Amino acid sequence: MTVPWTRKPMVGFDVESTDLDVDEGRIVTGSVVRWGGGLPTETRTWRSDLGGAEISAGATAIHGITTEYARAVGDPAIVAITKIVEALSEYASMTYPIVVMNAPFDLTMLERECARYGVRSVWDSTPVVLDPMVLDRHLDRFRKGKRTLVDLCHHYRVKLEGAAHTSSVDAKAACGVTWKIGQRHPRIAHMDIGDLHEAQARWARELHEDRRAWQLTKYGECDETPYDWPFVPQPSGAGT
Repeated sequence: MTVPWTRKPMVGFDVESTDLDVDEGRIVTGSVVRWGGGLPTETRTWRSDLGGAEISAGATAIHGITTEYARAVGDPAIVAITKIVEALSEYASMTYPIVVMNAPFDLTMLERECARYGVRSVWDSTPVVLDPMVLDRHLDRFRKGKRTLVDLCHHYRVKLEGAAHTSSVDAKAACGVTWKIGQRHPRIAHMDIGDLHEAQARWARELHEDRRAWQLTKYGECDETPYDWPFVPQPSGAGT
């Protein structure tokens, strides 16, 4: 029988950003956390000086970081983005799955940053991704209530090791939730990790279409924002 991926290391990734627009938003902090598999947890966090961008008031209200602080303590944006990609690529080459809560947000924003600064894409390393949001919604589709990372931590009894909306804390929490999902669903835990990546892509698209159909029924209109999983490719010819 295949050794379940829950017994192996996984790598959490999370960003805090200037706003919620994945195409125009910038990464403020990015954390890469090796977690589980019997190894000590290893956390690395990079801060960006934003490359001339500004953090919206709404984003500051969420993660507490101001434009002035980011510019004062952050590395040049190209350096921060390069270091994040190098860390993720290193772990991907070791076949560790990358765990990202709501992957299309963080990974699309990272892709746009790579294009903006001419940094090679993390997808050159063909990582596999585990997304606790997709796994939870697919496996427990009809459970009522919100499904933010904090909500999932409560549901799966994962302790947040600090303040939510801190990239390192959220990256660890995403790993903990994903591990608990695997423990609760042995069939998922024993899937080949590459097959599970492809399955999540199907499930995510199905869930998205179901949500669009619900919006049409309830409101007469639906979200037309381009969607894909684990990230949204940049439209051909789009600027940076």
